[in-house]
Amino acid sequence: MEKSIKNLLIIIISFGIYFVVDDLFFKEIRDWFFEVTQQLGVSHIIAYSITGVPLIVGTSLVGGSAKIWHNLGLDRSILKGMLFAIICTLPMYLGFSILFDLNLEINPNTILIGVISAGFFEELYFRGFLFGLPFRKTKLGFILTVLFGAVYFGALHLHQSTELSEIIGIFLITFLGGILFAWVYAEWNFNIWVPIFLHTFMNLAWELFSVSENALGSVYANVFRFATIVLIIVLTIFYKKWNGSKFIITKKTLLFQKKRLHYTKPN
Repeated sequence: MEKSIKNLLIIIISFGIYFVVDDLFFKEIRDWFFEVTQQLGVSHIIAYSITGVPLIVGTSLVGGSAKIWHNLGLDRSILKGMLFAIICTLPMYLGFSILFDLNLEINPNTILIGVISAGFFEELYFRGFLFGLPFRKTKLGFILTVLFGAVYFGALHLHQSTELSEIIGIFLITFLGGILFAWVYAEWNFNIWVPIFLHTFMNLAWELFSVSENALGSVYANVFRFATIVLIIVLTIFYKKWNGSKFIITKKTLLFQKKRLHYTKPN
């Protein structure tokens, strides 16, 4: 069997198992650990780690057990990802601090579940595994590899509203966010810490201030979110040109890749 097809089948089967396990047992696992720890946020993180085991196994089968961290982008610079995210999310923190009050209802569980867990696991599983692995280990291009993950990422947030107009808005914002995070992940040499910290700090800004009860937000909130998005794109392009590195996402890699690309060493 051609290696790209074999890798793709492993990825699909692994994610399918994860989806079933997560859907059927996530709440049960979290509740069990909550009885032990009496800490919902910690239990949530433990449950996320356990249900994600099929994805780690799939990564091992595709790229070898010794290269799991590399193939998920975890061996890249944490500091670089953090600094880039801090700079890009400054408009949100500055704007929100002027327009909105501090959220007095924020608590450790909010931070652990809605900020840390969401930022780390959603990026690791959806960008690192579901997008990054097929893009790096098969001949599928950016559009084909990013599409399902972005749709799934968008669908995960639909529970935040029951109104049709808000549901559509939430889906579009999170769907496009999934595409943006995938693009950033690829262009920063598959450094998963870049989208992890971007996602984390953007969520933190949303939780730290009384911005909105869902991911859609108001017009004013989205002005500053858009400013952050512009910074992400502009600074990524500037970084690539300043660093003298070629863009990963080009016309040649949009749909299919003639051959699997070779990537530079971790940075």
